[in-house]
Amino acid sequence: MTQANTIETDIIIIGAGPVGLFAVFEAGLLKLKCHIIDVLPQAGGQLTEIYPKKPIYDIPGYPSVLAGDLVKNLLQQIEPFNPGFTLGERAEQIEKQDDGKWCVTTHRGTKHIAPVIFIAGGLGCFEPRKPPLDNIADFEERGVEYFVKNPEQFNGKNVVIAGGGDSALDWTIYLAEYAKGLTLIHRRTEFRGALDSVEKVQHLAESGRIKLITNAQVVGLQGNGHLQGVDVLHDTEGTIHIDADYFVPLFGLTPKLGPIGEWGLGVNNNAVEVNTFDYSTNVPGVYAIGDINTYPGKLKLILCGFHEATLACQSAFKVVHPDKKLSFKYTTVTGIEGMTPA
Repeated sequence: MTQANTIETDIIIIGAGPVGLFAVFEAGLLKLKCHIIDVLPQAGGQLTEIYPKKPIYDIPGYPSVLAGDLVKNLLQQIEPFNPGFTLGERAEQIEKQDDGKWCVTTHRGTKHIAPVIFIAGGLGCFEPRKPPLDNIADFEERGVEYFVKNPEQFNGKNVVIAGGGDSALDWTIYLAEYAKGLTLIHRRTEFRGALDSVEKVQHLAESGRIKLITNAQVVGLQGNGHLQGVDVLHDTEGTIHIDADYFVPLFGLTPKLGPIGEWGLGVNNNAVEVNTFDYSTNVPGVYAIGDINTYPGKLKLILCGFHEATLACQSAFKVVHPDKKLSFKYTTVTGIEGMTPA
């Protein structure tokens, strides 16, 4: 008899980000039941927690879609399949049972039983990379923001963004519409982001809508209770002071696997190694999809994670139903309306 705090399903998905959510859809087409575990209190992963208002440009069929809206659409897409959710709990340990199924236990003791586990934990546990400024902690949430959750807070404000990757470029483009004054600081002249974004930022600078300072870095923060300005050290011009209500350093995230690193999986550079045939790990019945995995040629893109989830579900069907023949049909044939797992 199943205990009250034990949940049984076909596939346990660890991670409620976009790839984990899309895996529910692909599994549902095969009439496989899914239950999702995530340490965050709501679905969506980084898209919800870190940048819900950030536009995403590489989702097929969407010239641009806000991260929060993409999560909303994914949740609507999987609604017919009635997935279960255990939110606000961290998947702490996995254990193989005598019947061959897996038991995933959270830090609160909730147990989940299934023959298949999908690890879709994104970057795992993560924290922002902070610039080495002595007093930066004094201004955190008082003008220093490592994530942009609500762009409207920058309305009519002077904003300084630091960084040279996609996040710094994308938010510079987006916040140019809100800020009174916006300055992008980068320590080099070359950027690591998409070429199209680099061109847009350069156009904004040339048209005077933003100020772009390269070969420079922020070396000091000034203020009294709330940030009032930043000091920038330029390679040739020396120290420059910029009035700023907000400083947004976007130097990426430091990923940490957390408990996942203790599950006997093949790990390389804080990512789980997989077989690209079906994105299975070295542990039978355990798959890794999305940013959490690694393989030759890996690209950390949401659309790549969607592809990985699709192939993993095809393989998972054979684990859940070893005696059944998988007959794959296009969604235009099967339809979606009113479908629920068997």
